[in-house]
Amino acid sequence: MMDIPKLQMTPAYRVVSDDLRQRIVRGEVQAGQAFPTETDLATRFGVHRSTIREGLRQLEQDGLLQRMGKRLVVSIPQHKDLAHAAERALRMHQVTYRDVWEVASTLEPMCARLAAERITPDELVQLERNLDVTAALVQGGESPIAATIEFHSLVAEATHNQALLLARAPVSLLMRSGYAAIAPALPQSGARLLEAHRQVFESLKQHDAESAVAWTRKHLMDHKRGFEFAGLNMDSPIPDAG
Repeated sequence: MMDIPKLQMTPAYRVVSDDLRQRIVRGEVQAGQAFPTETDLATRFGVHRSTIREGLRQLEQDGLLQRMGKRLVVSIPQHKDLAHAAERALRMHQVTYRDVWEVASTLEPMCARLAAERITPDELVQLERNLDVTAALVQGGESPIAATIEFHSLVAEATHNQALLLARAPVSLLMRSGYAAIAPALPQSGARLLEAHRQVFESLKQHDAESAVAWTRKHLMDHKRGFEFAGLNMDSPIPDAG
């Protein structure tokens, strides 16, 4: 008998979501505009409403649709929305701490340079507030990881470069795992981290791009040395967040 492979059929809901995604990307439906109802779409596609419902759920997860009352409207996905999906994909590809550190070592200094040139007074105020929170956490013996991630995100947002924000967002989420791995073994890391952030802030305040870049690179080297001092392997895959 002939060895005939089974046909791989694309699920109907995936066909629906792919078609609608392309229409949104092409601009056939504008951001903020109400989306057709499930009944209307079921009629147009010739499928059951449950198929449409699942297809729309996929688009909601992708950040292309959001609920406004009982209706769905088209939305523009933000970098934070896309970051979690990319982070999950990178974990599935078993990226290592070293992989992420190497990418961060390129993107974070770039953020510092652009932020030094473009940061606004309001953004400096936000960074200063972050430093106050970080200082209180370090002095109180609490984990500054969340504040650390926020500090770097605020610097990135001060670049006003959407492509850069999209590129670094999943890397930032993965870097959190690196900080979490180092912190228990090196309690003193919080004070060094805070000092680096203060120096980056002062550099940005003076619009001194070279100093901001230099301190960011020093901060990243500290992160790498932290792995060595803690006896951790940078070449191990980043574990699932659970």
